[in-house]
Amino acid sequence: MDLREFEKYTDGLPGQGKKLPVLFTSHGNPMNIPMSRDENPFWNSLFELGNTLQQRYDVKAVVVVSAHWCTRGTFVNISREQEQIYDYYGFPKKYYDVKYHAHGAPEIAHEITKIVPSVTETTDWGLDHGAWPMLMHLIPDANIPVFQMSIDYYAKPVYHYELGKQLKSLREKGVLIIGSGSLIHNLPLVRQKFQTGDMTPFGWEAEYDRWLKKQIDERKMASFINYETSHQLGKLAAPTPDHFVPALYSLGLMDNRDEVKYFYETASKLPAFSDRSFIISDN
Repeated sequence: MDLREFEKYTDGLPGQGKKLPVLFTSHGNPMNIPMSRDENPFWNSLFELGNTLQQRYDVKAVVVVSAHWCTRGTFVNISREQEQIYDYYGFPKKYYDVKYHAHGAPEIAHEITKIVPSVTETTDWGLDHGAWPMLMHLIPDANIPVFQMSIDYYAKPVYHYELGKQLKSLREKGVLIIGSGSLIHNLPLVRQKFQTGDMTPFGWEAEYDRWLKKQIDERKMASFINYETSHQLGKLAAPTPDHFVPALYSLGLMDNRDEVKYFYETASKLPAFSDRSFIISDN
């Protein structure tokens, strides 16, 4: 997306004091972490979006629902200091030299457990690679408190959507909620491709990506929630729930007056993967 296109969709965003938008974003893959924004168009799109959000809104805290914190039950991190978690393995040293130091927001984390008492408070986490690589471009100065809420790996998809709905009031309180995952994410297929040396997409990714976008645009939430059975490619594209269900939180937070706009939808160059990302806002 060039600057003109970016301005076209951000012009409609309301100003400070209004209900905050909601994001669903890919967090990329670990191979992209050392890349600069000049090298990686996706990182640059996050940087431009972050600038706009901070100019137009009084963002008091950020909550990330990351694909990389999966638990039995739902937890929220209440730590004041957020540990940076390098939850990827076997990479060169430079991948572990990248630093992102952000503080948490215990008071807002407590607010989540008041709204949804079944959510459990914990200090046993921090910011994993579903959060900090994306945040280091969206909020590069780390000047806004941020914390994560976990994904109940064993819950049905509708659970995640309904939990998102329950958190809508946080949008009125200056809280930016981000679902971080990937609408298409089949790691075993990626590994198979890597072993052959051919990393071109399979071809079905574009078809399924278009179908998902259509469900969002037409507000066919039942089809989106039931992604495992509502399309023949659903289980192939998302054989495990971790990367898909963060989008259910974001869509659950959407109101009838909100619009969905895609701030990154360039076809991925990787097989069985999608970088499609969107913003939900009240225009």
